[in-house]
Amino acid sequence: MGIKERQERDRDAVSRAILDAARELFVSEGYQNVSIRKIAERIEYSPAAIYGYFPSKDDIFYGLAEEGFQLLGTMQAAAAETTALPPFERLRTSFQRLYEFSRKHPQYFALMFVDRSVPRISREYERFAFARELKGRLIALIEECIREGALPRSVQPAVATRVLMMGLLGVAVMHLSDRLGPTEDADQLAEDVLNVTLAGLRAGVALKSTGTMECPLEEHESGTHATTAGVR
Repeated sequence: MGIKERQERDRDAVSRAILDAARELFVSEGYQNVSIRKIAERIEYSPAAIYGYFPSKDDIFYGLAEEGFQLLGTMQAAAAETTALPPFERLRTSFQRLYEFSRKHPQYFALMFVDRSVPRISREYERFAFARELKGRLIALIEECIREGALPRSVQPAVATRVLMMGLLGVAVMHLSDRLGPTEDADQLAEDVLNVTLAGLRAGVALKSTGTMECPLEEHESGTHATTAGVR
């Protein structure tokens, strides 16, 4: 291995250590309560060294959010591209993957969907274009279901996507915050929420909500905070 390759490997290793330490601290203590100095102390580096990798704490968060959306995108793409399944089943599987993401990657999920003190990804519009594409894929699946007759034409794809997403996110947040009853099974509850919502859409239940679905991280108001301390 040459000197340049070794330097790149070492730099990647330090960058990874920074991101991992920051993710754990952001989730356990809340984004707004974590400083660059605290991250540096966790990996036994100086704050100045951290700035050599990330210009600001926000940039560290954007790096984590980018990883999280890529993980989510990979899971959803695999479901949506299973062409052997009819569109309605691909739709069901795609939303199942959203909930499963919260189970497999709880720290990323907490940062992306729970902690409201994190920066808005709209500040990095081009960087997160692929995150908006995830939303577009879900809407396109619902549109395909409508064309194939699996859903009635009265269904508004963007609103239906929003309703399905909110139901599953609600179960995931309740589970991660330990607010389900001792006899409740989060996985079964998520399945029930998905099945009931899809059945309602299929039956033509009128949706009263309107508007376009935005990425959750574009909606967050800086300065408000929801604790993620129970997430590990």
